[in-house]
Formats: sequence, C-alpha cells, structure tokens
Amino acid sequence: MQFSALAQSGSRWQRKMDGHGHGHGEMGLLGENFDLGIMGRMREDEYESRSGSDNFEGASGDDQDGGGDEQPPRKKKYHRHTPHQIQDLESFFKECPHPDEKQRLELSKRLGLETKQVKFWFQNRRTQMKTQLERHENLILRQENDKLRAENNMMKDAMSNPMCNQCGGPAIPGQISFEEHQIRIENARLKDELNRICALANKFLGRPLSSLAAPIPLPSSTGLELGVGRNGIGGFNNALSMGLDLGDGMSSGAQMMPLVKPTIGMMSNELPFERSILIDLALAAMDEMVKMAQADSPLWMKSTNGGADVLNYDEYIRTFPPCIGPKPSNFVSEATRDSCVVIINSLALVESLMDANRWTEMFPCLVARASTIDMISGGMGGSRNGSLHVMHAELQALSPLVPLRQLKFLRFCKQHGDGIWAVVDVSIENNRDGTNAHPFPHCRRLPSGCIVQDMPDGYSKVTWVEHSEYDDNSVHQMFRSFVSSGIGFGAQRWLAALQRQCECLATLMSSSLPNEENIAISPSGKRSMLKLAKRMVDNFCAGVCASSVRKWEKLSVGNVGEDVMVMTRKSMDDPGEPPGIILSAATSVWMPVSQKKLFEFLRDERLRSQWDILSHGGPMQEMVHITKGQSHGNHVSLLRASAMGATDSTMLILQETWTDSSGSMVVYAPVDTTSINVVMHGGDSAYVALLPSGFAVLPDGSPSSGYVAQTNSNGHPIKGEAGDGDVGGSLLTVGFQILVNSLPTAKLTVESVETVNNLITCTIQKIKAALHVS
Repeated sequence: MQFSALAQSGSRWQRKMDGHGHGHGEMGLLGENFDLGIMGRMREDEYESRSGSDNFEGASGDDQDGGGDEQPPRKKKYHRHTPHQIQDLESFFKECPHPDEKQRLELSKRLGLETKQVKFWFQNRRTQMKTQLERHENLILRQENDKLRAENNMMKDAMSNPMCNQCGGPAIPGQISFEEHQIRIENARLKDELNRICALANKFLGRPLSSLAAPIPLPSSTGLELGVGRNGIGGFNNALSMGLDLGDGMSSGAQMMPLVKPTIGMMSNELPFERSILIDLALAAMDEMVKMAQADSPLWMKSTNGGADVLNYDEYIRTFPPCIGPKPSNFVSEATRDSCVVIINSLALVESLMDANRWTEMFPCLVARASTIDMISGGMGGSRNGSLHVMHAELQALSPLVPLRQLKFLRFCKQHGDGIWAVVDVSIENNRDGTNAHPFPHCRRLPSGCIVQDMPDGYSKVTWVEHSEYDDNSVHQMFRSFVSSGIGFGAQRWLAALQRQCECLATLMSSSLPNEENIAISPSGKRSMLKLAKRMVDNFCAGVCASSVRKWEKLSVGNVGEDVMVMTRKSMDDPGEPPGIILSAATSVWMPVSQKKLFEFLRDERLRSQWDILSHGGPMQEMVHITKGQSHGNHVSLLRASAMGATDSTMLILQETWTDSSGSMVVYAPVDTTSINVVMHGGDSAYVALLPSGFAVLPDGSPSSGYVAQTNSNGHPIKGEAGDGDVGGSLLTVGFQILVNSLPTAKLTVESVETVNNLITCTIQKIKAALHVS
C-alpha cells in the first residue's frame, strides 16, 4: 500500500507538470473560482513605479537610431498619471484588456493623454498581469513540489523503519526473538489497561484531562487510520451516545466522528494518542456546552438585581469535572448565556463559524484575527458534521486599556438533528504532560459556543454560552466591571454582533431600500463605498484596540495624560494610507451619560460643530446615506461642511455609524473629492488614502445595566461598581490617527505627541461641555 501511494504521488506530480506544459492560458493553476478582478488590486512594487502608471515622452529607441551618431540622445521626459487617470484606465482594463485603436483614441481624449501613452499603458499592464500570473503559477508549483517531496521522504522513512501496530516494535520478525515480541505485545496490553484505569481515577480526582485518554490500538488492516470511539475504548461510547433535547421532542444520539489520518513516518502510537486526547476533550466540551445551553438547566440562576442569568458555581462543580484543569488562583470566572433570532439559516452560520476568515468577517470588531492551525477532522459526508479544528484567535475590546485575549482552542461542530447544529470551543494546552501550561497565560476559554436551530423564512434561533477564566489584574480598573459583567466578551456581545451583521447583509441584498441619497449612486458605487467604509472601520479598530502586532506605549512626556496610549507605524507601499510616519493615539474616559444619549449626540451632523474642528464651526450636510440595518443609526454617509467659512471645497468626510446593545461606534475620515467620485462610480476603493478617527461608546457594566456574569468561589454573583455611585454611565474611547511626517525615515518628536494629546483632550472637553457634564 505504501508503494502504491508513492506511485500515485508521482503520477499526480506528472499530471500537474503536463497540464502546465500544454499552456492552457495563464489561469491554468489558479482554480475555477479565481477572480481576475483581484489581480488589478495586487500591490506590487513595480506597479507603483512603472507598470502602466508612468510613461516617458519621446520616441522609442528604434525611432532614434536614424538620427545620426553625432547627435547626443535626447533626454526622456518623465510623466506620472494622476489617480483619476489610473482609476479610469484600471476600470477599462477590467472590461477590455485589448482595446482597439478607436477605443484607445476615445480614452486618450477623455483622460487628456496621447494615444501612444494609452497604448503603452495597456501594453505594460498586460505584461504586469502576465508576470503576476507566472509568479502565482510558480508559487503553486513550488508548494506542490515541496509537499510531494515531503510525502516521498516520509514514505521512505516508513518503508525503511516499519513498526508493528500491536507492540510498537520493528515489524520484521527476524530482527527480534519470538519471546521479545510476545513481551512487547504484553507490555502494550498492560500499558493500555493502566491508562484506562488512570482515566477512571482521574475523573473522580479532577486531574487534568490530558492524562485521561488511552492509546487506542490500531487494527492491522487500517494501520494509517484512527477509528474514534471504536469498541468503547477510553470511555468514548458514553460520550458519543449523548443526545440533545431542546424541549421540542427532538433528540438524536451522536454519530461517530470520521476516521482521522495521522502523519506518515511517526510512531504508530504517538500521534493517535495526542489526537485521541483532543477528540476526548472535544466530546466532553460538547456535552458540557449543550447541557449549559438547556433552557431549564439548574446550572443557571437569576442575578440578585433581576438581570442576566448567572452561573450557579456550586452546581457547575458538582455536574462537570474540570475540563482543562483547575482554575489558577489569580483568575476569575465569567459565564454568560443569551439567545436571539437572526436572519440566517443554520448551514450558512455553521459554515461561517468553521471558516476562520469568514468567522473574522462575521464578527469584525470582536475578532481581530483568526487562523486554523490544524484540521483533525473535516466532517462527514461533505458536511461540517464532526469537523474538529485546532484554531488560534485574538479577541479585542474597543479600548487600548483592555488587554487582547489570545486563545488557542479546539472548535468542534456537530449536527444534533434536522436543522439543529452545535459548535463548541475549548482552550487547549501546549504540552501533553498534564500540567497547566497554556500558551497565553492571561485567559482561557472553557467550553463555550452556540446551538443553532432553523426557523421558518430563513431565520435561526441561536443560543450562545460563553464561559471563560481570565486574570483580572491585567484589566484597567475603569473596565473591570465592563469585562466582569460579560459585556466585553460575553454571550450578549457575540449575539449583538451576529444580529447586526446578519441584518446588514439582509438589508444590502433587499431590493426595496428607500433612496435616501441626495446624489444618485449605482449599485456598484454602493458596493465600493461600503468596501471603503469597511476598511476605514477595520483601520480604526486596529488604531484603538490592544494588539499583538503593534505595541502601545504610555509616554510620560510633556502634558500627555496618564491613560493616553500612542503607537507609531511607517507607511511606505500601501496605497490605502498616505506615505510617512503615522501616529495613533487613543484613550478611554468614563462619561456620566447613557450609551444611547452619547451616541446620538456624536452621530448627529447638525451638532458636529460642537466637537469637530473639521466642521469649520457650522453644521455638516449629508450628501450620501447608505442604510446598513434596521436601526436608524446603522449607516454609511458622506458629509460636507456647509459653513460659510469652509474654504476647502475639495475635502469631504466619509463616516460610518452603528449601534447595538453591546456598544456603539462613530468612525470618520477625510477624503478628497476626486477619489470619492471615482469610488461612487464603482471604481476601486483600494487606492483611496484614509486616516480614520472616531469614537467607541460602551456600556460601563454597572449593576443598573442588569449584566452580572462574574461569580465568586461560593457561586454568588459579584456586582460591578459604577464610578462614584453614578448609574447609567458609559465608557467613551477616543482615537485619532495623524500623519506627523511624510518621510518614512523621519523620527517621532515630542511636539507631535503633545499635539495629538491636545487634540484628544480638547475633543473630550468639548463633548463634556456640550452635554453639560463634568
């Protein structure tokens, strides 16, 4: 079987090289779903400098040969196209890469260029695309070559060192005696029995789960496959017979997960042992999460102020053994449960949750970044039922004073009935010796996730359970009630973000939207505007949230406030940002006004002059309004200063606002008229330079909000504390990004830091004065 696998790998490589050699176009290896449109947006270094964007005036080298040897060569004059010309040329290139002479003449007249310049631009652009396609093909072929070479080496290792599936010793009987072979088999049997006894004992003692699972002997007929749950070994039968009862009479037992293929060349009992631990952990986490999601579960009780449900800690300890080891002494627990109805079906939501990129897009302001580290199981029958992934994610709150939650966890998906799915997450350890050593020591995620049940008309009911433990000392004092109440990372925020995103998608796909724009915009123009606004919001979040990529600094210079955080970055080759040194500054303050009142004040363009220096002392006029949800505050707009003293008529403001029960956001950025006109006509928004600023308004987590998620060791809820006894307050995060120097090699100065600090301080003071608060 190993020799046939090697032969198949070789034939696969030969077929791929043959397909490449026949020259079936440049798209041969890019796949059926490759979009040619993205090639125009690939930011290559030569594109900025030469490829189609620049031209030289004068004749070519061939035309100059007849001028005689005595004349010195004429110096070529350098031309750079304007952004408007590049946008129009790019848009035309997407539709017609090979324009004829009539089309080139029409383009040259419209753009104010010579026909020769247009001709050379398209020639350079086609050459650039061909180069990019060849690079992509070479990259794919190189990766495939490396993969086949690695498979070949592992097969050679497996053939040169065959191992016995029963005892783990050499597979060739002549190398060891018959007595030694029998001893090895008996030793493996006793080791398996010892591990099973330890598993039973550890379930009663509450030891870490990593010592529960036993190595599963592999049948000789399937030496490369691990059958999970076979013969009830390791207690899998009890876990797999777990069913889900949602109160409507629907219950189904869990099916066995599909076979898992370990890597060739490793010890036959090493990788199955490690993966069996992960599978056992995933099944236990699924069982725990489903029981915690039950509506009539005794694990939950009402908080003392009648707010959200609170975990009954004593009942939880009696019901479940420690899933990932005991809680560290400096950690506090946070557990929340909530449910809502969203306009998305269960299959679409499950697909979004199991794909790291789509999961990040579904929760844009909550999930900073995510990736799939390993896929232990891809599912059964072409569905996500039984999928088990190892993932890494970074969760963020909209303030630099709340630390990032970095997690390495298992994500397990299971179908419990027709139209009923469950997805659970649980943190995993870095090692296998049973010690409590986590890759990120500030937090860990206990079994958390959601149950999705289909409803009529494309809706789904989602029940979300969020249970985590974290180091409370790493959170700023101002945000401790916000985090401990569950508003920061609890079930309420996950569902609010999911509901808002689903409403946005449904609204944008609706054909009955009212036309609220003063300027008519085509559907392609709306898509470009929304894409530009999404990039603006993502950049703003990166500029106000804690990050593992960039480091915030608390500088004690001049009159910089204690909680003002700053960071710098160099922008050189990104067309979406101006080149130079960019300074980001952010801070958070407590405001004695409600979240709704503060949000309505900040988003009102008629009151903008009370806090924004870009308004020139007068109200702003809304030129474009694109609705993004049912709430009147969820939209993208284009604003223009209407004051008499507004001198910069070429500058507009792009703004996006949204609000839900977990928080609100107002993000804006100045844009020039030429670039935004190109976007409004469906042009590429990637070349519009943005430096976003704005506000995030969050509930303060006071007891009056009704959210109490933190419990002490006795199972009683711990109430949050509102500042100075005031209730109904909010947490305001202010963030600005400014270009301090257009030279990327320049150094940051103290004057630049003090300037942005004065801007933040002045803005906060103006907001307090307008709202008549101190």
